[in-house]
This record gives sequence, C-alpha cells and structure tokens, in this order.
Amino acid sequence: MNYCNNKNWWLLINSTDPVSELQWLLYELQGAEINGEKVHIIGHIPPGHSDCLKVWSRNYYHIINRYESTITAQFFGHTHYDEFQIFYDTSDLGRALSIAYVGPSVSPYYDLNPGYRIYYVDGDHSKTTRMVVDHESWVMNLKEANLYDYPIWYKLYSARQAYQMASLLPKDWDSLIDKMTNEPALFDLYYKHYYKNSPVRSACNDECRKRLLCDLRSGRSHDRKALCQNLEARIDDETRTGWRAWIYKGLALSMSVVMAIPRFAYNLPKYVLGLG
Repeated sequence: MNYCNNKNWWLLINSTDPVSELQWLLYELQGAEINGEKVHIIGHIPPGHSDCLKVWSRNYYHIINRYESTITAQFFGHTHYDEFQIFYDTSDLGRALSIAYVGPSVSPYYDLNPGYRIYYVDGDHSKTTRMVVDHESWVMNLKEANLYDYPIWYKLYSARQAYQMASLLPKDWDSLIDKMTNEPALFDLYYKHYYKNSPVRSACNDECRKRLLCDLRSGRSHDRKALCQNLEARIDDETRTGWRAWIYKGLALSMSVVMAIPRFAYNLPKYVLGLG
C-alpha cells in the first residue's frame, strides 16, 4: 500500500493507480470470485489513514465494495497502534461490509509498549468462511523489561472477551463503535488497548475521543464528514448535556445560599448575644 503514501512525491505523476497495482488486485479478486475462493488482503498503510492519498483510497474502497463476498479480512500496520477500520456500503453508509485490522507494532516508542497480534481464522472444513473469529494482542512492558533486563510478553486482551462480542463480523465492529460512543468506560478500555497498555499514554478528552472513534469508521481517507457527523454530534450532545447539568447544579446551589441569607441574618444577633 505504499503506492498511496502521500510522502511519495512520484505519485504527483500518477496518483490514480501507479504501476497498475489496483488493476492487478482486480484481476486476482475476479479470479478468486470465479473459483469460489476467499481472499485476505495484507498491506502496510491502512487505506483510511490520512497518509493514504484520497483518490487511491476511494478507488480501493470501491474494490472492497465490489468484492465484499470474496474478501473476508484485511490486515495492515503502519500506525503502530492497536486499532481497526470499517468499510461501508457506498450506497448505504449504515451497512458495514468489511473490516481492516490494524495490528500493533513491535517498535518501542516513548509512549508505546511493543506489541503483536495473533489472529484466529476459520480453518479447513467444507463450509469455512475464512473469517477472523478472534484475535489476541500481546505486549511487553517496556519499563519492566529495562528495569529487570528481561522482556516479559503477556496477553493484553482478546477481542471477543474484552469487548463482549458474539463474533467479529463487520457489523459487530460497527456496533462496538456505537457502544463506545455512548459508553465512556468502554472507550477507555479501547484506548488502553490502543496504546498497548502504555503507562505514559496521554489523557483523551472529547475531541480526542471523537477523532479516534472517527478513525475506526474511516476506511476511506480524508472523508470524515460523510462517515463521522452523526458520531461527533452524539458526543457533542453528551458534552452539552453535561455542561447543562453542571450549570443547573451550580445555579441551584447559589439560589439555596441566597435564600438562606435572610434567615442567617435574622438569627445572627441571637447567636452573638448568646440568646440562640
């Protein structure tokens, strides 16, 4: 997927389909469809990432739509975080049709622990779907490894158990995004996994939360408006409701203090003279 990288200046010459990579992919997918085969796509830069050129990403998105019954999973890296991206039906953006798994990196950054992921895929049998049925993320605590001079890898989480998912179909991941929009505690769990349980991860405010959840909906780069408006509006409404409640409580407290002043002023002489 480096042929969509916006840091590749050669793409100024041809950013639509340099070296005919997408054309080759179409041929392979068409052959797989004719033969009744299932396909996993493995790449580097996630198509929905801002580093991927918009025109290339849109063309790729249309390919995923066309061959949704053939492509059972996509696997990417590049971001170093533990995340995913959803692809939707271009004629019905409410229907999730494909999932791109973005695996964590082993690269030890200052704010990330090293990590890797294990995928469990529906195996060899007559009715196999070749779908990912679960995945585990394993991490190494970098601080402890430096302290004891020995790396200890441990399982951070498994997707189905951590997020209470019946399956890992695209619609299930889409439902998870909705739940994380409404449930801050569930989002905090995702955020912990996103940073691979790093102890130095920064706090995530509402703008951060909107950005990360929108990333999960964005299998198409530079297209956040079409896919994220509803999500962002719900978080904004939640924030405004919180402020309204805070203001109401503040006004109620202020009013109770004001109402108590005459009574306090009336009784003050009694207490001063010891008559109260």
